[in-house]
This record gives sequence, C-alpha cells and structure tokens, in this order.
Amino acid sequence: MSELRFDERVAIITGAGNGLGKAHALELARRGAMVVVNDLGGAVDGAGNDSTAAQVVVDEIVAAGGIAVANTSSVTDPAAAKAMVDQAIDEFGRLDIVVNNAGILRDKAFHNSTLENWQAVIDVHLTGAYNVTLPAFQHMREQGYGRIVMTSSPAGLYGNFGQTNYSSAKMGLVGFARAIKQEGGRKGILANVIAPTADTRMTEGLLGTLADDSKPEHITAVVGYLCHESCDLNGEILACAAGRVARAFVGVTPGIFDRNLSIDTVADNIAEIMNEEGYTVPEGVGDEMKLILAGLKANPA
Repeated sequence: MSELRFDERVAIITGAGNGLGKAHALELARRGAMVVVNDLGGAVDGAGNDSTAAQVVVDEIVAAGGIAVANTSSVTDPAAAKAMVDQAIDEFGRLDIVVNNAGILRDKAFHNSTLENWQAVIDVHLTGAYNVTLPAFQHMREQGYGRIVMTSSPAGLYGNFGQTNYSSAKMGLVGFARAIKQEGGRKGILANVIAPTADTRMTEGLLGTLADDSKPEHITAVVGYLCHESCDLNGEILACAAGRVARAFVGVTPGIFDRNLSIDTVADNIAEIMNEEGYTVPEGVGDEMKLILAGLKANPA
C-alpha cells in the first residue's frame, strides 16, 4: 500500500506545541500537509503562556522540508479562534483538517471541586473546540470537504476519579462530533473522535509501566487516518493506546417494553433491562425513535 499523503491539504492542530498535538503536526507535515501549529504555551493547568512553544514545532517542520506557521492564540477566545481559521485560509488558500487537541487539567475530587476549575476545563476542551470548529465548519461547507477530529479520553467515556470537569468536557466532545456527523456528512465533512492514552506531560506519572509503551506516535497514526480523504468513517469513536486501536460506541439493549410501566416493573426486570445480548448501535436520535416505535407496534395498548 502506498503512503497516505496530505499534499495540498491544510490542517489546524490546536495544542500542538507538545505531546499529542506536536506528534500530529510533525507527521501530517511530513506527509505533505500545510499546518497551522496552534499553542498558547501554557502550563498543564492552563496557567501562563509561552509564544515559543508553537514556533519551535514550526521550526522543526520547516527544517525537515515541510510547511507550517505558528499561532499562539487561546482557543477559549472566539475572535482569536476565528482569526486562526482565517490565518489558515489567508496563508494557504483553504482549510481541510481541524484536530481539536488543546487541553488542560485541573483535577480535584468532586467534593473539593470549584466552579472556577470546572469552567476553566470546559472552556478549553469543549468550548474551545466549538470556537475553532464553527468558523472552520462554515468554510468547509462552502468548499464541500473537511475532516474534523475531536480528542476525547477514556475518562470521558467511562469517567475517572478526580476528573468530573475533564470527563464531562471529554464526553461532551463525543456528542459534539455526533451532531456534526448529522449536519456535515452530506457536505463532505466527516467528524470523528479519538479516546487516546499516551505518555505526555498531561499524563506524567499516571500511567505506571504502561508509559514506556504508550507513545504519542501511536495516537497520531489513528488521527492521520481519520484526517485523510480516504477515510469514510463519520461520528465514530476510536480508542487508541500503545498500538491498540478499537471502536468504542454507545449501544442500547433490547430492554423491556410495558405500556403500564411502574417502579415495580422496572425493579422486577432490571436484569433483562441491563442484559447486553442483542444490543444495537443507533446512528442517531432517529434510530432510537425507531426502536420506540417498534416497541409500541409490538405492544399495542
């Protein structure tokens, strides 16, 4: 199989000064993409800024013969996020790829959590992705093509102690991508989600023995595929770590149907409700409605 290339494609990668974002930027550029490397240069908790973080990655790309420009805006600023999209279009003539990767951590057990830390994490991960994706999506609709990748997390899919803010934001990105799937697919815009685990500064000291085998490049391989024009997945979640790639999904069990449903009926049938055998994976809200209508038809009043 020939190498998948991104020649003439233009990508924005947020939070690309370190870790996963840097790996994504380097690899897409190596394969021919023109890249806007965005990074505020803040600490893991979002504090401070360093305008050199993005430029260092750009310099590495250029030194290797690639094409890239730096952007040091915060994704939490809607005007700056739009300006980032405008920068890509002004510099390179189009925008084909957005990888929403920027993130921070403000971990606290829930009983010690604060609204400030909640809002800070939501603002970067979820609202930041909105701020960048909206103007990008508008441009992609006009050109009839786009690839969008949301960076979720196992913590978003399954929850994690001390990360109510982070888990909520990361699961929010799943719903975000699933909605874009519904609106963008007919316009040639595909949106997918990764749930990665990798050894980066955000997971430093957390992965134990898994760290040595969990390289950012493993995640980049998945992101690169989802960004490529040959990819036809839409609204999917790919869990990835240490070279493992698997589909994650939201499914629904057959459950029970009782037009006279009561608390007691639920209690008596909870094992059947929870039984995963015969589950389905709805493509959207419409599929869930079909299951309800089918149940009504099979259980007339």
